[in-house]
Amino acid sequence: MEEPTSSTEDVNQLANEGESSSTTSSNTKQMSGADKHKERLDKLKALKMRRFESKKLNRAEVVEEDRKGKLPKNWENRQQRAEYKLNEIEQRKTCDENGIDYDREKLLHVSASEAERLDGIKRRKKDPDLGFSTFEAAGARNYQKITKQIQPDMEDYNRRKDEMGEELFYAGLNTLLPGKIKDTKQGIDKMVNDLLDRKAKKKPFSRRRVYDESKDVDYINESNARHNKRLERFYGKYTAEIKQNLERGTAV
Repeated sequence: MEEPTSSTEDVNQLANEGESSSTTSSNTKQMSGADKHKERLDKLKALKMRRFESKKLNRAEVVEEDRKGKLPKNWENRQQRAEYKLNEIEQRKTCDENGIDYDREKLLHVSASEAERLDGIKRRKKDPDLGFSTFEAAGARNYQKITKQIQPDMEDYNRRKDEMGEELFYAGLNTLLPGKIKDTKQGIDKMVNDLLDRKAKKKPFSRRRVYDESKDVDYINESNARHNKRLERFYGKYTAEIKQNLERGTAV
């Protein structure tokens, strides 16, 4: 009679353990669900903060771009130039206090290539080359270039003036010059050297093409040859087949 009693107690114990385990698992599930919900809320909050920060940065960039758009086009260059001048004034003041020549000290920190570049900029500002516009402008530019190279000899100038007299020296419309003025050998040599220099400068820009004896003659003169070369350069790929058919005699 004792055995059924023990088995009943075992069954009850097992039932109680099952209920407690089921209760614990349900509580664990509830806790895990709450944790997931909290984690999702934290992620959403972080995303909202990132969106707020991006909107704030975009707004700042738009305001800055609008501010720069309202400034003059050369504002940055003017700012850099102003800073350069302020630094130059401070460095000059420091050199004056120490008894140092600022211009000499400045050149010590400039490389040869940079000095050459700055010198070229100054030359171009004084004598800018705007390219060819008219023959009149090109002639005037050449005249200014030649006159800058002239180095007059004032002693010879005054001597010739005394020898010739002012009436002949300052010739007018009615002054007869042939036979009364004789050019010096130095002046003639100077003119010849100038002409030779011009010829030497023009030589590299006029390259004579080598004549090919094996090439077919399809021109009547040099001008026609240049014209044919120009046509060949632009339309040769379109007329190559027609030319071959004409040479073979199979043209339709």
